[in-house]
Amino acid sequence: MPDVRLASPQGKWILLTTVLGSSMAMLDSTVVNVALPRIGRDLDTDLAALQWTVNAYMLTLAGLILLGGSLGDRYGRRRVFVIGVIWFAAASLLCGLAPNAGVLIAARALQGIGGALLTPGSLALIQASFHPDDRSRAVGLWSGFGGVGAAVGPFLGGWLVDGPGWRWVFLLNVPLAVLCVPVALRHVPESGDGTKHGRFDVLGAALGALSLALVTYALIEAPTGSFAVALTAILGVAAGIAFVVVEKRRPDPMMPLDIFASRQFTAVNLVTLCVYAALGGFFFLAALQLQVVSGYSALGAGTALLPTTVLMLLLSARSGALADRIGPRIPLTVGPLLSAAGMLLMLRVGPDASYVADVLPAVLVLGLGLVTLVAPLTATVLASVDVARAGLASGINNAAARAAGLVAVAALPLLTGMGEDAYRSPAAFDDSFDRAMTLCAGLLTAGSILAFATVRRLPPDCTHPECHTHGGITAPPLEGRPTRRRLS
Repeated sequence: MPDVRLASPQGKWILLTTVLGSSMAMLDSTVVNVALPRIGRDLDTDLAALQWTVNAYMLTLAGLILLGGSLGDRYGRRRVFVIGVIWFAAASLLCGLAPNAGVLIAARALQGIGGALLTPGSLALIQASFHPDDRSRAVGLWSGFGGVGAAVGPFLGGWLVDGPGWRWVFLLNVPLAVLCVPVALRHVPESGDGTKHGRFDVLGAALGALSLALVTYALIEAPTGSFAVALTAILGVAAGIAFVVVEKRRPDPMMPLDIFASRQFTAVNLVTLCVYAALGGFFFLAALQLQVVSGYSALGAGTALLPTTVLMLLLSARSGALADRIGPRIPLTVGPLLSAAGMLLMLRVGPDASYVADVLPAVLVLGLGLVTLVAPLTATVLASVDVARAGLASGINNAAARAAGLVAVAALPLLTGMGEDAYRSPAAFDDSFDRAMTLCAGLLTAGSILAFATVRRLPPDCTHPECHTHGGITAPPLEGRPTRRRLS
C-alpha cells in the first residue's frame, strides 16, 4: 500500500513533479493557438500549415494516450513519465529551432507522443504514491495547480510571442523538464501494475492514429480537389473500420468495444464529441479572429480568453457538487446551450471590437457553460461503467474529446470557405469566422438535445471523479484508478 504523506518533504516533491509534468502538456495545448498568426508570418506559410501545427500535436496525443497509460502500468509509471517529459522537452526544443513549417509540424507530432506518455502518468503517480488518507487532497492540489497553469498559459504565451518571440512558447518547456526530471528520479517512488501481462495493442493504436491522420489530411487538403485527397479520405475510413475490427477480435484491445454496451456511456461520449468539436474549433479560430480582425496583440488575445479558464478553475468543484444533488441531465442540457450562446455572442467581435462590450460577455457566457457541463460529464462517464473500468472509460472519453477537436480544426476552415491565405485578410477571415461560430453553436445545441434525450440520473452508489477542480479547456479531466464513493 502507498504510504507517502502529503505533508512530508517527499510528498511535496512528488506533487511538484506531477504538476510540472502535466503543466508542460497543458500549456502547449492552449498557448500555441495564440502564437499562430506570428508563426504564419515568420515562416511565410498558409492556413493549412497552421492547422497542422495544432493538429499534429492533437493527432499523436489523442491516438496514443490510452497506450501511454498502459505502458506506465506495465513498465513503471515513473519511468514512462520521465521518458515522456524528456521526449516532450526534446520535441519542444526542435519546435523552437524549426527553420520551416514542415519541421515544426513534425516536431509537434513528436511532442504529442511525449504528451501521451506523461499526461496519464502524472495523476497515476499521485494515486500510486500517496497514503489513501491523503490521496484525495493530493489530487485536489494537483488539479488545482494544473488549473492555475492553464489560466496562466494564454497570458504567458501572449507575452512571449509579443516579446522574445513565438519560439519561446516551445523553448520554455526545456528548463521545466530540466527541473522536473531530477526531482522525479530522486523523490518519486516507482510503481506499476503487476497484473498487466497481456500484449500491447500496438496495431490498434497505429490504426486509430492512422485513421485520424488520413481523415485530417483529407479535410485540410480538400480545397485542392485532387484525386490524392479523395483516395486519402477513403483510406482513412478504411483504417477506421479496420481499427474497429481489430479491437473487436483482440483478446486485450486498447479500446474494448463492449464498454459501449452501456447506452449512457455511448450517449455521453457522443455529447463529448459535439461539445469538444465546437470548443476545439472555437479556441483555434478565436485567437486568430482577435489578432487578425480585431487588431489585438498576442498578449491581448491570450488575456481576452482568460476568463473562461478562470471560471472553470473557481467554479468547477461547485458545479460538480450541484450535479451530484440534482443529477447530470439538467447540467448537461443547459451547459452546452450556454456555451452555444457564448459562441453566438462572438459574432459581435469584429474590427476594432471593444473588449468589455463585445469580447468579455461572450467568454463569460461560454465559461459559465463549460463550468456547468464539464464536471457532470466526467461524473456520468465514470458512473456509466463498472468501477474496475472507470479509468479506461475516462481515457476513452478524454481521447474522444481530443479527436473531436482535431477533426473540427481540420473541417471548419473547409466548411466555412476559408482560403489558404484567409488569415492574412481581415475581411475574409471575419466572414468565415462568423459562419464557423454558427456551426459551433449548432454542434453544442445538438449535444444539449442529445443529453436531454439520453442522460439519466446516476445510481446512488457509483464511481465519483477525483479531479474536482478543472481548468483545462481542450479535454475533460483524465481520471486514473478511482475510488468508490456514495454520491450525496
